[in-house]
Amino acid sequence: MTGNKPLAMITGGSSGIGFELAKQFAKNGFDVAISGSSDKVNEAADALRSLDAEAYPFKADASTYDGVERFWTFTQGLGRPLEAAALNVGIGIGGAFVDNDLEDELRLLAINVTGTVHMAKRVVQHMVKNGRGRILITSSVSATLPTPYETVYGPSKAFGYMFAESLREELRSTGVTVTALLPGATNSDFHANAGMGGTKLGGQQKNDKTLVAKQGFEALMNGIDHIVGGDQKTKRQVLENRTTPEPVKAARQAELTQPQ
Repeated sequence: MTGNKPLAMITGGSSGIGFELAKQFAKNGFDVAISGSSDKVNEAADALRSLDAEAYPFKADASTYDGVERFWTFTQGLGRPLEAAALNVGIGIGGAFVDNDLEDELRLLAINVTGTVHMAKRVVQHMVKNGRGRILITSSVSATLPTPYETVYGPSKAFGYMFAESLREELRSTGVTVTALLPGATNSDFHANAGMGGTKLGGQQKNDKTLVAKQGFEALMNGIDHIVGGDQKTKRQVLENRTTPEPVKAARQAELTQPQ
């Protein structure tokens, strides 16, 4: 019956990893509130309802204060405590920093950094007041190395990773847990949308987005601080990144991301 299940929020839940995360919640006994930037969010909600979950779609611009706030108000208007939140929405931009449009890069920061902090503030205050909750923040393997030709994107994801780890420690005794998901390159529209379809990285074989979401969901439910999303090769890459000098990592990454 509607209202008896725990409620989860997923930002950017209409496609890619976000939609797969929403499916994980739906399959595991949650109702879901999802946001998306287009009417596709309504189609995603229909698909989620087929998993015996109630789905509440909301179309909003995640790059604006008003867009973030309206989705939070919408979720609160459901009149149910929020038990889990996946702060997943994010975008990428490929290309040389000297050539990229400043407005596009500032929009990326508004979504990946400012919007994450904004929604986290609302979610954390709500959950701490209730004495319980689980928060998943989607970062990236890009948080563990320099990202030339994604020079604004990578640092934005490094922020998300350290933000999650810092927040987790602050909330240790509150009943609220925070988990960071660090996906490797994943089979979604991300690289095409970032203008990187023609790069070596864009053409590489990708991790399965269903697997990545499942790993993230399980880590969240188990209260783990972070999880690398993807296959064993991806996990080994992150381990290697811990000991490889930054200039070496930067040069390797540039070979993959430089426009052809």
